Order: sequence, then C-alpha cells, then structure tokens
Amino acid sequence: MLNLQKIIILARGWRTVRERSLFGLIRLGFIITLAASSITPALAQGASGASAPVAYASVNELNGILASLKTTAAAMQTDVENMRIEKWKTDASNKRQTQANVDSIRRNLQSALPEIMAQVSASPENLAASFKLYRNLDALYDVFGSVVENAGAFGSKDEFQGLSNDMNGVESARRALGERMQKLASAKEDELARLRTEVKTLSAAVPPPPPKKIVVDDTEPAPKKPAAKKKTPKAGTANPTAPAKKPSTNPPATPNSSPNQ
Repeated sequence: MLNLQKIIILARGWRTVRERSLFGLIRLGFIITLAASSITPALAQGASGASAPVAYASVNELNGILASLKTTAAAMQTDVENMRIEKWKTDASNKRQTQANVDSIRRNLQSALPEIMAQVSASPENLAASFKLYRNLDALYDVFGSVVENAGAFGSKDEFQGLSNDMNGVESARRALGERMQKLASAKEDELARLRTEVKTLSAAVPPPPPKKIVVDDTEPAPKKPAAKKKTPKAGTANPTAPAKKPSTNPPATPNSSPNQ
C-alpha cells in the first residue's frame, strides 16, 4: 500500500510540474487566438465569409482521443457501479467521503463530460473548448485518484485493478489532449505571424484616402433695407394726386340794360 501511495504522489507531482509549462502555452494560444480574430476581419473583406476547413489529420487525431476517452468513461461507470464501499474495512467518515466522490464522478461521466466532448467534436481546433475538456479531465483525475487510492487500501483486489486501469485511461487521454493543445497553440502563433505580415503588405499597398476639404464662408451678408411704408391721406384733405380744375375762360354773363335808359 505504501508503494501505491508513493506512486500516486509522485505521479501527481510530476503532472503539476509538467502542466505549468503546458498552461503557459495554452494561455499564449488564447492570446494568439484573440489577436488573430481581430486581424482576420481586415483581411477577409470581400471574401465569401466561409470558414477554412480543418485538416483531416487534425480531425483524425481528435477523433482518436475522443473515442479512447469514451471507452474509458464507459468502463469507469461500470467499475464505479460495481464498487461495494459499504463492505470496506474503514470508518464511516471515510466511507461517506468516498461515496460522495463516487457520486460526483458518476454525475460528471453522465452529464458534463459527454457535453464537453460534443463541443470539442463540433469545433476541433477551438482552443477554448479543448481547454475546457482538459480541465474537466484534470478535476476528474484528481477525484478519481482518491477513490482508487482508497480502493487499494480498503477494497477488493478486483475493484482496485479495474479502477487502476480506468485511471490510466484518463491519464492517457488527458496527456494526448494536452499535447494536441500545445500543437494548436504553436499553429496559432505561426498564423498570427503570417497575418501580421499580410496586414503590413496590404497597408503599404493601399494609399491613404485624401483629406476632406472644408470651406468656411465667414463673410456677413449685407443688411437688408427696411421697406418704405406707404402713407395714407387723412380724411378731409384734398387728394394730392387728383388733377386741379382749370379756370373758365368765358366772362360771366351781365344783366341786360333796360330800354328806358
């Protein structure tokens, strides 16, 4: 039993050291992906908008990892269901904790893991989806490792053997997925360098647009003269515009003198 515990502790320590560099590459891949996504639209103007096809070798590699993981998950469910924790020679607290871990593993295998695997299968070269699957396998590996350790100490030989094989399958799938993400991150870095070169080439080939001319007219318009008001004549006054009457040229008539004069 001491040898088994030493092996598990050493394996976890080696995994922690190895994954520090892997997580650094994954973070770099995320940065590269975000930068490429901001550059690509500038290059894709006028294109059809269809996404580039994924290489057959990449899809084939991923399908192999997922198929192996699916087989391991099915074996884990069977072996977990066949465990008889109530018969273990240990205290009730340890039994309850192990049973809680088994229930958590069962829920992960039935719900979370198949859903994440479907997301990765739909986007084979999506680093975010792949990293989500990797983290799920990492958490599953830690919880399952505790169950395997207790099975080796308090369970039957058959229980321990089956669970150990399952743990090796999870570790193998997780390691293969980590190596794949490392290759994807390197490919994204090369893609970013190529896109930067293309952007520089396009920027140098396209002349800048001419500056817009803005004409400002600051002259003030001449003030308009007010219209003259028309005067209306007052009542009782002669109309100045009416023509004057001419005086008569005939002399006034005089009365005839009488005949007696």
